[in-house]
Parts: sequence; structure tokens; C-alpha cells
Amino acid sequence: MKPFFVFSGQGAQTVGMGRDLAENSAAARRIFEEADAILGRRLSDVIWSGPIEDLTRSTNCQTAIYTVSCAALAAFREKHSCRPVACAGLSLGEYGALYAAGAFDFGTGLKLLDRRGALMDEACRLHPGAMASVIGAETAVVEEVCREIDLDVANYNCPGQIVISGPREKIDVAAAQLREKGVKKIVPLAVAGGFHSRLMREAGDKLRDALAAAEIRTPETPVLHNYTADFAGAPDAIRAALAAQVSGSVRWEACLRRAVSECGADAVIEFGPGSVLTNLARRTLPELVRINVNDAASLAQVSIE
Repeated sequence: MKPFFVFSGQGAQTVGMGRDLAENSAAARRIFEEADAILGRRLSDVIWSGPIEDLTRSTNCQTAIYTVSCAALAAFREKHSCRPVACAGLSLGEYGALYAAGAFDFGTGLKLLDRRGALMDEACRLHPGAMASVIGAETAVVEEVCREIDLDVANYNCPGQIVISGPREKIDVAAAQLREKGVKKIVPLAVAGGFHSRLMREAGDKLRDALAAAEIRTPETPVLHNYTADFAGAPDAIRAALAAQVSGSVRWEACLRRAVSECGADAVIEFGPGSVLTNLARRTLPELVRINVNDAASLAQVSIE
């Protein structure tokens, strides 16, 4: 097996996620303990006890999903020695991918996401926005409507699934125009703001200071950036990609296809809550083996050849 390691993004969070990993894996438990110590607060209590409103805030959610994803990876590595041919993560999940590839230690990624979450929360308050998933439309049609209305494409997730982002009133106008063009399914997303749009540009710019101060290394394993769908390079290039990613498009489908075509990946292993990324893999390249590691039960079922 030549696995592509992928890491969950925001929206997959649930109260209680990762608890049984900590209860059954010493390595996973150490990740949660380290997160609490570095942040100086009991993030693990929010993750395991909620309430969901507290967990969903970007100031908690981004560090929480990263912590659970890294704990899942740690528990996996206790049992399996296989190395990935490439890594990537959806939005905040890119930090998990860079950690897995050795670009920085767990604490560096955690502190960067703590800052990123706070900046994005601030941007949501200053520049209210919304997002919607457009299902079954041609990419060119969605891009044309976004240009006309001055919206942004937030995510190119898989064939027939594109997410748009920007001011709520413009999202509503775009939805009406897309329906006029024959698009039947447009799903508003339950998010706090217009992520991966120009509404987040100031947050991305402010994140550059934290990125400049962070110790980042060239990855030991190829990592695909969301923003460029290209492979990570030197530390300064990684910093630039992470800053641009906050307001830029997530080119997830392209990342998956490059992991297969250029790295030889034949399986996708998703670390973290939910199964969004393995589901996107099924819709994009159904021949890939798909594995989720999000709790003790799913980890026990993993068979690596």
C-alpha cells in the first residue's frame, strides 16, 4: 500500500471526539496533555465535554481538530510503521499534514492554529459572511457567476462539488442565478463566516507575523498545499502558502489527483473526526482504498499490506 495521509478540516468536530483514542493509546493521550499544557487551558475538556457552541468557535475548533487528528496519527503510529507517499489536509488540516511530514513539531502547529483561529474569529466579526456548497454544477458556470457577483470560490472539493464564499447577500444572489442556470442543489453551510474568501484577507496578512517567528523545516515527506495544489518547498515558501491559504481557494481535488499521479498513492488514510475527505476521494477516484482513523474502533480495523 502507498498511502496518502490526509487531515480533517473545520466542520467535522463533534463533542467527545478523540476521547477513546486517549483512553486506549498512551501516544494519543500525550498529544492531548501536551495541547493543554502549551495552550495553558483545558482544551481537552472542551473537546470531550463541550458544549458544541464552545467547540465550534474558531478559537477552539481549529486547535481541537488539529489535536484530535494528531492524536489519531500518534495512535496509528504505535501500531503501524508504514510511511505516506504524500500528505495534505483540508484548510486547517494542512497543519496536521505538515506536522506528519516533519515540517514542524506538534506545539508549533498548535500555536499557529491558535493564532489563526483568533484572527479568523476577529475577521468574522468585522466582515460577516457566509458559504454555500454548489452541487452538480460545471466549474466554469460557478466561476462565471462568482466573477459577475464579486464572490470567491472557497473550495474545489471534487467533481460536481464547489463551495462559494463571501457576503451573505451576495451568496443569496449567486444561488438565485445558479438556479436560473439549472443548478438544482445549493446547500448553505453552517459556518461562522466567509472562510477562504477575501473577507479573510486581513486575517491571513496578520498571520504572517506568527508564521515568520515559527520554526518551520523542509518536509521529509511531500506535502501538497491547498492554495497552490503544488508541493511544499523551503520554509519561507511554506509560510507564504499558509498565509495565502486563509483567504485563497482550497484546491482539494487537484491535490488528490497529484498525490496519485505524481506520488503513486493508491490509498487515502484520513486522520481526524468525520469522513469528509475519504468521501471526496470516493467521488473523485473511486478505485482508491479509503481508510478512516478517528477513534479506537476504526483504528482496530486498519489493515496495512
